[in-house]
Amino acid sequence: MIIRKATMSDAKGIAKVHVDSWKTTYRNIIPNEFLEKLSYEQREKLWNHNLSKEGDYIVVAENDDGEIIGFADCGKRERNQVNQSGDLTSIYLLEEYQGKGVGKQLMKLLFLQFQKWGYNRVFVEVLEENKTRFFYEYYGAELLKTDKITFSGTELNLLIYEWENVNEVLSKL
Repeated sequence: MIIRKATMSDAKGIAKVHVDSWKTTYRNIIPNEFLEKLSYEQREKLWNHNLSKEGDYIVVAENDDGEIIGFADCGKRERNQVNQSGDLTSIYLLEEYQGKGVGKQLMKLLFLQFQKWGYNRVFVEVLEENKTRFFYEYYGAELLKTDKITFSGTELNLLIYEWENVNEVLSKL
């Protein structure tokens, strides 16, 4: 397993993980018609854009065959007006690699980047029914508030969590 900073040439591999992991992670949470419309091509365009943006930090995990099996990214959302804070925007793994410590390794690199940027507080948004929220809670994320989000006409709870001390999180990772 290799975990490294993403490059522009990784967009296609990240897109595949993004689509495939959404279809397994969000099955029976987000309406099927939304998930069925996800395409590798659409997500590859998104990741080409994300990889070229200033201020985003993206890492990938590769298996022993050099295939991308997971990714994570962070930065500071435009709507985040809190000083010295950032946003963990995603951690996604193919289903067969979940629960093997890869997510923890990806998250550690993100928190090391937050530390380099001088951020102390970190926010993450996660759907209430997504079990990943327990992963975040395990590493000390505290529920800050709940918002509503709509996918294909279905209203879901979006939980906003916060870590107040990057160094404390790193000590647990």
